[in-house]
Amino acid sequence: MSQIALRRVSKSFGSVAVCRDIDLDIAAGEFVTLLGSSGCGKTTTLNMIAGLEDCSQGDILMDGRRVNALSPVERDVAMVFQNYALYPHMTVADNIGFTLRMRRLGREDIRRRVEAVAASLELSHVLARLPSQLSGGQQQRVAIGRALVREPRIFLFDEPFSNLDASLRVRMRAEVKELHQRLGVTSIFVTHDQEEAMSISDRIAVMHQGRVEQMGTPQDIYARPATRYVARFIGNPQVEPVTGVIEAGMVIRLGAIGLPLPSRHAHLPVGHKVDIAIRPEHVRLGEQGIPASVRLVQPVGPTTHVTLDCGGHLLVASVPGFLQVAPGTAVRFELDPDQLLIFDHETGRRL
Repeated sequence: MSQIALRRVSKSFGSVAVCRDIDLDIAAGEFVTLLGSSGCGKTTTLNMIAGLEDCSQGDILMDGRRVNALSPVERDVAMVFQNYALYPHMTVADNIGFTLRMRRLGREDIRRRVEAVAASLELSHVLARLPSQLSGGQQQRVAIGRALVREPRIFLFDEPFSNLDASLRVRMRAEVKELHQRLGVTSIFVTHDQEEAMSISDRIAVMHQGRVEQMGTPQDIYARPATRYVARFIGNPQVEPVTGVIEAGMVIRLGAIGLPLPSRHAHLPVGHKVDIAIRPEHVRLGEQGIPASVRLVQPVGPTTHVTLDCGGHLLVASVPGFLQVAPGTAVRFELDPDQLLIFDHETGRRL
């Protein structure tokens, strides 16, 4: 296991800055996910940690040692790619043991280690098959096995499940999480899927426009987003912050609607422009409260997502069970002011 640190790491391709002043600290044995939309710099960051890309500036440290000039082999990292990168003419056993043969280990030692890894990944019965004879999930496990058999200090995963169907993705998440719990190897996982990141990570680094917007546990990032971007990006259904103005009497004015201002924000001056959001589970439909009309109803198994139009502002209520209500129906809702997420309109930072 290795501790990893990035210190003001940046990467530019020509005049295009892809990563900017990234600072990360990853503890030995931790599972950290780099999460963000396409083009945010997460894969480039992973490649710099792996040694596949050079830093334009900054330092990458492993166990306190600067490794900028070291190759991937010298860094002792193993990477699992999006496209599996299996050799189509080799059997599963040969694919898993390839790196060991390159190291010139003895045949019996290779066989023993390959069989042990295959057993841990439930691949023992397919060791003689070619990749084309495997399912997508089996191919992905072979790719993981090839990395695992090296016994590296660091695992790097670059969107490894993006080519799998939804149900298989869920199963593979569980397998990777169980694998990490069993081995405890420092792991960095890249994905654009926030549900995936929330389900497997010890901590998540949310990236946006080449920077780390926030790093924290899944619970912290969901409940206490540091910025407006993180609040929108994390959570399903997505919240849409709306702009309001602080009024006297501790009220946030949204057009014709006034919402109570949480007491922790009593210091905000009158006239200060803010963006507010609230998670769907904190919006309660009832017979009292703020009037709204139903815009959209989306049953999603154990809950129903109801989009409400409140004076031109849209918000979503997550209602337990299956709710039958027609679009256009007049309803009322209540919310807990202490659950409001309030951001500075200019900076986007949570207040």
